Amino acid sequence: MATRRIRALIAALKPVTVRAHCDTADGPLVKDGTRALLTGNINHALKWIPVRDEDELRGVFDRAQRVRGAAGEATSLADQLFLETLARIHRVAEGAGFTGIKPSGTEVPAVVRAADAALESGTDADLLALLPEERRAELDRRFLAAGALADFDVDDVEAGRRYLDAYVSFVGYAEGEDRDRHMHHEPGRGPAGSCSGHEHQEVSCGASRG
Repeated sequence: MATRRIRALIAALKPVTVRAHCDTADGPLVKDGTRALLTGNINHALKWIPVRDEDELRGVFDRAQRVRGAAGEATSLADQLFLETLARIHRVAEGAGFTGIKPSGTEVPAVVRAADAALESGTDADLLALLPEERRAELDRRFLAAGALADFDVDDVEAGRRYLDAYVSFVGYAEGEDRDRHMHHEPGRGPAGSCSGHEHQEVSCGASRG
């Protein structure tokens, strides 16, 4: 009975078709959500959503933690429901639709992979080589801004949100978006960090820290 109900809840989270990279199985949102489940610390995931939606996610997380002690399909479905809820809340907060978590191996643009690698290695030399010369100085500025915020305590959720804002601004510019996309997160209002671009373009979420 419980397994059937969880299946129904997961199905209800997939109403709209939209292109996205925040919600891939290989992406940082899912990795952070999985880390939250494995460690029992939801703070790994909270930075992805607005303060106003924390209670909803906490409720699903608590139920998943209770089920995780059981064997079989129920644990897997409860974990999936948590991850789908995390991704859905994040996508809705940024004004995008959600069709469910995309499978491992979903293609990510080369510039996003290079941006992730830059933050991991601490140098953006390879990334800068992919962009026209006139865009490199501004991209480097945004890279340094994101890097300066990357080493945050997992339990400092607001610091995590500030990092995501800087990260999205950095990757958005790398993908060709000119305006500064810091979300200036205000508790309870607006996204923690938006992965979607402007009306006709989406920014891809990539590296995550904490």
